[in-house]
Amino acid sequence: MKQRTIPEIAAYLLQNDNYIMLTHRRPDGDTIGCAAALCGGLRALGKTAAVWENPQFTAKFRPYLDGLTTDAIPEDAIIIVVDIAAAHLLPYGVEDYVNRIDLRLDHHGRDMDFALAGFVDPSAAACGEIILDLLEQMNAPVDKRIAEALYCAIATDTGCFRYSNVTAKTLRAAARCKDCGADTFAVNQVMFLTKRLARLQLDAFLTQTTEFLSGGKVAISQIPDAVIAQFGVTEDDIDDISGFGREIEGVKIGVMLRETREGGKISVRTAPEYDAAAICAVLGGGGHRAAAGATVPGGIAEARAAVLRALKANGVEL
Repeated sequence: MKQRTIPEIAAYLLQNDNYIMLTHRRPDGDTIGCAAALCGGLRALGKTAAVWENPQFTAKFRPYLDGLTTDAIPEDAIIIVVDIAAAHLLPYGVEDYVNRIDLRLDHHGRDMDFALAGFVDPSAAACGEIILDLLEQMNAPVDKRIAEALYCAIATDTGCFRYSNVTAKTLRAAARCKDCGADTFAVNQVMFLTKRLARLQLDAFLTQTTEFLSGGKVAISQIPDAVIAQFGVTEDDIDDISGFGREIEGVKIGVMLRETREGGKISVRTAPEYDAAAICAVLGGGGHRAAAGATVPGGIAEARAAVLRALKANGVEL
């Protein structure tokens, strides 16, 4: 991938037309908010732009996508991926487009061969910061809807600004969204302050079953498919479940294990003295120092064994 500057990318987008935005598998607020905001900004500039209809979009984020999605990717479309760290995270249905990605906008500093060109800034706490910079470089109008999509992107990827990678720039970006009309309370209410009963039942299950190692510094939680079915849990219910273990007093490394169609999914959240990305890199995954993930063949049992190996490889005594 050829690393470009924000001004270079802005000039490219202004000179061309016909854009399709792709979001990653199991799309969250950051990838959806970024795609919606960039799509809205390009349309405001008179460009043809749409967000590809990811089959895993959920009801929680649908309001940000209203009127922006398409089922088609024209042959002459310029394909932009937002907040997609690696090629294998392309959404189901467009895996064959891996060699057609024209532009990547991201804050995950891995798989730098992915896409023809782009801008990747690992110092950004959320990809939404990058999209805001790009929109302002293009002089695109940031209205209330775009501002709320960007705020959703930034707030959800930073745990509502609680994570250690949050910078002054992150907070200024959120303030800029507020200045542009974002109803931050309404976004926070949906994303952070409301839980369905099914999620509370799942929290109770995790409280009873979480395994503690290394004198309580490591917490390993598991969510079997049977439990999801038992409580009627949806993807929206567990959008932020990965941080469960780290919220427990004394825990420095929180691990969440789930069953997915690809295998056993591992999510790691760490205190500043540990590196989640380094732990997951042992397993072929990656992310940020405070939050990272990986997927291994098999199910939860295989994922547990794999993460124990990765912890030991990183000097964690169990």
